[in-house]
Amino acid sequence: MRYLYININKKISMKKLIFRKFASDVLTFFLISILIMGLIVWTLQAVNYFDFVTQDGHGLKIYFFYTLLNFPKIIYRILPFIFFISLFFTIIRYEMNNELNIFWTNGISKFKFINTMVILSLMLMIFQIFLASYLAPLSQYKAREIIRNSNVDFFANLINEGKFLNVVKGLTIFIEKKEEGKFSNIFIDDSSMGFSRMTYAKSGILLNDSENKKFLLSDGKVININNKKTNTFKFNQINFGLQSYDSNSIIIPKIQETDSRTLLSCVFNKTDKPSQNCKNDSLDEVKQELTKRFFKPMYIPVIALISCFLIFSGKFDTRYNKFKIYIFLMVLFIIIISETALRFSGISNLQLILNFSLPFIFFLFFYFFSYFKINNA
Repeated sequence: MRYLYININKKISMKKLIFRKFASDVLTFFLISILIMGLIVWTLQAVNYFDFVTQDGHGLKIYFFYTLLNFPKIIYRILPFIFFISLFFTIIRYEMNNELNIFWTNGISKFKFINTMVILSLMLMIFQIFLASYLAPLSQYKAREIIRNSNVDFFANLINEGKFLNVVKGLTIFIEKKEEGKFSNIFIDDSSMGFSRMTYAKSGILLNDSENKKFLLSDGKVININNKKTNTFKFNQINFGLQSYDSNSIIIPKIQETDSRTLLSCVFNKTDKPSQNCKNDSLDEVKQELTKRFFKPMYIPVIALISCFLIFSGKFDTRYNKFKIYIFLMVLFIIIISETALRFSGISNLQLILNFSLPFIFFLFFYFFSYFKINNA
């Protein structure tokens, strides 16, 4: 009896070791792939965001932190596909190296293998929901907050001679000539205070340090137009402060930057102070966003289940290569459905319920298909 007990414990330990090795290979492939792909997408996106510097007047420090805080959003968007690629190629590699036979020879059934991969996918699904519903919106909100609290700290480099500059609200600047940090024939149209004020100066310099952002203008005049009254005065020297001006960048949080609790309150009308995103014309987008955050990750177990169909065939099967292609296309089809269904989530409550039900329907169908496939083999 003691020998039998030891032998059973050894088999259990061996099974755990085998699954631990397989899970480790999948997760290692997954982490390396998602990091590399995430950095590639982040780099391409960072190039597009460079308008914050070249057009909106923000500094490189703000630009860097803004793009960095968008990284969690990139990760949660590419995570399902990267997980599929990781599981797909790991199973194929194990098959090609005859390592899948280790599972079967150690008494691990194919159904047990599938169940274990489903459990792994459920853990990843929970992480994806956390990423989509909390971390990504929070990081995007923080990125928007950086823009909202920033000033025009890259202003000097945006001023070019012979061009109208309009990177801040209510302010238009025209410089006829720029030479060695000095400006000639400066025209400023300022309507940010509720009235029109036009300033002209023959010369000026821009003080652009961290504590003092202003134009030092010389030899000019100011024309104030308020309530159809015009007031003009000349000056020898005047300071035109720039610190009170906001950038043209969007500073109101978008729906994808709003926390999930607020969006849920919008849908169920449980908020006393409705936000900009709780308006009736925005509710469809709110429903789409909530579907993306909470129900799109539920396709991850479906993806894992379909990927496990690879164990139903082997490398010695003449149709194995075609079978791999079919599995790959099937998962791509599921991913496309998950993306397409989001667009129709806000049309009606019936459509919303249908979209919520789809991942469960797919999962049950493929799970029972696997069960009958294995038992009838």
